[in-house]
Amino acid sequence: MAEAAFTVAFAGPLVTLQDAGRPGHMRFGVPASGAMDRLAFDAANAALGNESGQTGIEISLGGLILQCTQGPVTVAIAGGDFTVQLGPQKIRSWTVLTVQKGERLSITAGKAGSWAYLAVAGRIMAPEWLGRQATHSTSGFGGGALQTGQTIILSDASLREDRLGDIRKPDFQASGPIRVVTGPQDQHFAKETVARFLSDSFTVSDAYDRMGMRLKGPELPLAGALSIPSEPIVRGSVQVSGDGVPTVLLADHQTTGGYPKIATVISPDIDRLAQYRAGQSLRCVAITSAQAVAEARSYALCKAAYLAEVSVARGTFAQRLMRENLNHGCVFD
Repeated sequence: MAEAAFTVAFAGPLVTLQDAGRPGHMRFGVPASGAMDRLAFDAANAALGNESGQTGIEISLGGLILQCTQGPVTVAIAGGDFTVQLGPQKIRSWTVLTVQKGERLSITAGKAGSWAYLAVAGRIMAPEWLGRQATHSTSGFGGGALQTGQTIILSDASLREDRLGDIRKPDFQASGPIRVVTGPQDQHFAKETVARFLSDSFTVSDAYDRMGMRLKGPELPLAGALSIPSEPIVRGSVQVSGDGVPTVLLADHQTTGGYPKIATVISPDIDRLAQYRAGQSLRCVAITSAQAVAEARSYALCKAAYLAEVSVARGTFAQRLMRENLNHGCVFD
């Protein structure tokens, strides 16, 4: 069994181990957690030919620097527009590369995006919580947050030369306003307030973490009582607190709550919203529940086709040369 290891030379805040999450445990009051940008996380694993949902490292804007102390091992980086540096070589994220023993891998914030994902050709040895390594950032349950000086051990580490190179970025995500379904408590707001939420722009505030994204913009005052009976909450819920400020709940959201929810972001738009940065502006547009279901189904089909394409090995360098038939037409003495 091949083994590889990294020493964490530097880990910024909110650099955690994540897998596909534990949505089935929400009925017990346990947050699902998992990757903030599930599409990018899945793409990184697919590009290596890993199992779906295999544990990887989620990297925030603070960045991550790893020193390979035992290797080699092939890794994939996807998500956002981050800067990747391996030794003297600088490239962008959305790539597969091999890290040799003694080399330093740096992943830092680039021009856009808030989250990047490092998947490995191997298994990350880390604690589990309720059978998963997904980290709940507030409690630390799960695989945990990475700390400077920590050693990461990989079992079943391997080289995957047939997968090196760029990862095709997904091109099927929507652009423009974030699509929402109003409710389920929009009746607690005046019609003018709901209309303002859907017409005015908001800005992502600095109060943004794995639990949620607080928005700056027009206040959304309640028309009635502040609280409602506590009820289940889903990722993408837009809850409004007593000060009239909306918060979009994300991967580490609480499982139940009593603040009214003016709208819910549809699942196909949650990943791209999670990549917004503080100071970035956004608008919301309402669609019907039927339209949201249709969009979710279409998105799931596109995602499955994309991941199937990304997961196909491209062949070793020698195999690629043969496939391209680069010496066609040459005459040798």
